[in-house]
Formats: sequence, C-alpha cells, structure tokens
Amino acid sequence: MKEVTRIFDLLELYKDEYRSITDLLNVKKDGAWVKYSAADYVNYSRWVSLGLLSLGIGKGTRVATLMVNCPEWNFIDMGLLQIGAVQVPIYPTISEDNYRYIFKDAEIEYLVFSDLVIYQRIARVLPEITGLKGVFSIEQVDGIRNWKEILELGKSHPDPAELEAIKHSILPADMATIIYTSGTTGRPKGVMSSHNNFVTNYKALAEIPPLEMHDRAVSFLPLCHVYERTAGYTYQSFGVSIYYVQNIDELGDYIREVKPHGFASVPRVFEKIYNQIVAKGRSLPLPMKILFFWALRQGHKFELNHARGFIYDVKLYIANLLVFRKWRAALGGELKFIVSGSASLHPRLARIFWAARIPILEAYGLTETSPGITCYRFEPGCVKFGTVGPLLTGNQMKIAEDGEILCKGPNIMMGYLNRPEKTAEVIDSEGWFHTGDIGVIEDGRFLRITDRKKEIFKTSGGKYIAPQPIEQRIKESPFIEHIMVVGENRNFPAALIIPNFEYLTGWCEAKHIAFGSRKKAVQNPNIIRRIRQEIERFNQDLDQSNKIKKFRLLDAEWNTDSGEISPTLKLRRKFIVEKYSKIIEETYRSSEYNYRVE
Repeated sequence: MKEVTRIFDLLELYKDEYRSITDLLNVKKDGAWVKYSAADYVNYSRWVSLGLLSLGIGKGTRVATLMVNCPEWNFIDMGLLQIGAVQVPIYPTISEDNYRYIFKDAEIEYLVFSDLVIYQRIARVLPEITGLKGVFSIEQVDGIRNWKEILELGKSHPDPAELEAIKHSILPADMATIIYTSGTTGRPKGVMSSHNNFVTNYKALAEIPPLEMHDRAVSFLPLCHVYERTAGYTYQSFGVSIYYVQNIDELGDYIREVKPHGFASVPRVFEKIYNQIVAKGRSLPLPMKILFFWALRQGHKFELNHARGFIYDVKLYIANLLVFRKWRAALGGELKFIVSGSASLHPRLARIFWAARIPILEAYGLTETSPGITCYRFEPGCVKFGTVGPLLTGNQMKIAEDGEILCKGPNIMMGYLNRPEKTAEVIDSEGWFHTGDIGVIEDGRFLRITDRKKEIFKTSGGKYIAPQPIEQRIKESPFIEHIMVVGENRNFPAALIIPNFEYLTGWCEAKHIAFGSRKKAVQNPNIIRRIRQEIERFNQDLDQSNKIKKFRLLDAEWNTDSGEISPTLKLRRKFIVEKYSKIIEETYRSSEYNYRVE
C-alpha cells in the first residue's frame, strides 16, 4: 500500500487497492442515490485540479467553500490540495458579518458554494470582497458560473502532465487548509493546518475502528469542521463507502436504510436518541413498560469486562435479547462503533449504549489539533467511562499547574492566520499547545475533562462555578432540550431553559394537561412544577454553591441560524447573555418572572 504523506495521496489507494468500489461517495437526490465509484473520485479530482490550473489558481491561492455534505465537497477538496491551493471551508450558517470578516481576513480569491439558499446568505457581501476573482455554484444558480465549467476546463487541459509535477513539489509540511474557529468567545480565528497535521492524525485514528473495504459510514456533521473532515479521511483510508446526510432531521431514516458500520457524532445526538427511546418506552403497555425500564436499569449499571459478575451478565443478556436488540435494529443493526466528540458525553449515556452493544468511542480534540488528542480504543483497558480516553499515537500531554490540558505532537496547527500574538498565547516556547480546557489524568493514562477555562465564572460570594458539568448533568432530563447556567457576580447560579417541547407534548397528553402553544406551555404551572422537580432532583447531587436556585423557561429555539449555538454545537455564552440580558436581570430581581427552586 502506498505511503500517504500528503492528504491527496489517499487517491492513490483508489487506483489500486480500492479500485473495485462502486459506491464510494453517495448522496440522495430526488429520492434516489447518486453514487460515485473509486474511479470517479480519482477522475473528478484530477479534472478539478486541471480546471483550477486553467483558471490561474495555483499554490497558495485561497479558495473558500460553503458547501453542504456531498461528494462534490471531496472533489473540490482533493482538486485544491493536489495543486497546492488552500481551501478555506466555511460554515454555511454563520452571520453575514462573519462571512465578511472571514472573506477579507483570509484574502479569498475564489469561492465555491452549494446552492441558492447559501448564495442568498452571501450575495450582499460578495461585492465588498475586492480580491474576489471568481464564484462558482454546485447546483444551478442564475447568474453564477457552475462548477461543471471547472470540470470541462480540466478535461480539455492541454498539458495534464503539469499536475504530476505540481503534486511532486508539495511537501507534507505545506499548508493544506485554513479552518476558522466557531467564534464562541469573539472573532473567529483562522487555523492554518498542514498536510502532515491531518495525515498523522487520521493515521492515529485509523488504528482504532475495526473497519474494512466496502463497510459503510453516514456523514452528517459539517465537513467544513475539522472533526467530520478528519473522520472522512479516516474512512477513505479504509475504503469505506460514505453516505452523506444533508438534512439531520432525516438521520434516523438514513441510518435504517444505509445500515452503517460507523459514524461520527456529537453527544446531543445520543441524548436525543435516548430521550426518544425513553419516550416510546413510557407509552408501552404496562407489562412491556415494566420490562423496558428493568432493561434500562441494567444498562445504567453497566461496567466493562464483566465487572459486575455472572448474575448481572445473565440479566444483561436477557435485556439485550428482549429490549436492546431493538435499539441496535433502529440504528441499522450493523454498527461496529460510533465516535463521540465536540463535547462531553455523560457517563450514564455511555454506559447504556455500551450495555446495548453499541460502543461509543469518546474522543477529544480541537480545531487546532486536527482534531484528535485522545480517544477510546477497543483493546482491553482502553475505555473508562467519564473520561475521553488515552492519548492517540504520536501525541504528548501534560497538565499545567493551574489544571489546563497541554498537548504536543505532529497534529498541532501551524498557527493562526494573521494572528501571531494569538498563536504565541496558545503555543508556548517549548511547543506545548494550551487547550483552554481543565482536566486530570486518571490511572496514568485516561484524560478527564472537568471544566472549560474561559467559561468558569465567579459568584458575588467568591465561589467559582463551572457551568458545563452542571448543564451536562441536567440535560439528562428528557424534559430539557437546552440549558445555560448563569450567575457571574450574582449571589447564586440560575438557568435559562429551553424545554424539550416534543417530549413535553407527549407528557401533557398522558397527564391530560392542555399544552397549547409553546408560549403558553412555558407559563403553564403544571409544566413549571414538573421542570422544577427535575431541577431539584439534579440539585441533590451538586455542591451547595452550584445548586440552581432560579430558572426561566423560554419558548425560543436555540440553533446555529439564530446564533445561540455555534456550528460545533456549543453554547455561544456571550451571545446568549447579551441577547437575554433583560430576562436574566428579571430572573434575579423579580419573582414574577422566574421560578424559584426550593
């Protein structure tokens, strides 16, 4: 097998080892799968490279992409990489102001986007970008050149051998991409990453999953983010067929149809899956309901390596036979693993999925680390619930005096674009990258994340509050969709809560409570009382200073479009505090506008 040292070397695998694959990259259009083979991948990537060269795009040219997950993303990606151009992938759902900032900061010369919806988001910004030389769309958009023009230019390129010479000149240390952070604490920063950053990281990750050629993966997290992008390179290294999901609301249908062997996800997806399962369990006839919740209790007790003894193993076997096998069937029935990243997964959820023979491999990393730092492995002794696993091959890690996690390795970024002072803040003179996360190393090898350094706040009484662990714990409740803990310079912590309205609707029906509209629901005394019970239940496990004393139910939706959630599905705390400043003030000041917890 050819040695891969630059990302585009992956294409060489499809010329030989994986040339028989007929469904390598797949997307559903108008209800039918459009499939691209291994040969298609190689050819389309070559045509894109040659077409770009015909346009005058070459080494160092910065090309922005605003694309949904699709096979064309890969053709554009490899086409750029093979000629030394730098891809700047951008989330399709950021604000107009951030588009303007990134286009100018990255000095974009060309832009490729997916469709009319995305074009309408950027149309007013494009005339302001003075260095912009060309704009192309994947779908047909009136007045915009189509990407197929690039393909046709590539097919008619007069000197195809030029591409091979350029490929030879590209080094592993050369910049491959600039990925902008999600900007949860200010302006997004452009992370410059090399071929070597990605290649060494995907190779370390490829040591873990038991994948093989012709296995299947679904891809639904944004490819513009480093997490899904590196997952994609890992799949490609195995010859795995990738099926793209462009609407996450249809994820369940896609999984049942594709029957994937693996995929990358985030904890919120597992929380939703679990809550939906529990909601269905509550509606079962009484004998089935008793069996369902008995199985659930067995799952919550799960420990690895038969640690609970023979009797428990027998109970778990029965639970799998009668209940958990249906969970596996709902996820396609052929899963070998799921990777969970981007945020912490609560140990309670991890246990029950492992008990149901759905192994979730928790991983940890950042955009700046390409992204993997740690990950569970399947070898004995390489999983510990509540942690994010041991180090990946080639990485180093230590804990600073203040508890911050520091790491070093070939996966660490080249630096921040145009921000040498910011680069110096996070990469010290010895090459250690400062993650901004607080953690501890357990049993000499497992990393446990405890806090986010910049998110810790202090109450007026001088107590430090780490909001993430509190929020993570309370979000176990099926009644709660989102929660943000506030309280900086206040007497005590309070919370803004978005209820899980889907779950609440079913609960209200079962209790014969009028739900009405969302606005009426968050003012309904019965619903408020039920949410209060949930808060009180979780408060029992919290230190006195961390207990939620007041909360406010909101009838809003928090998502990337409205700005409360970053593209990496993290809370944008500063934005939320500013947006809801009046409500937060009312919550603390007036009993009329808040719900007090006893």
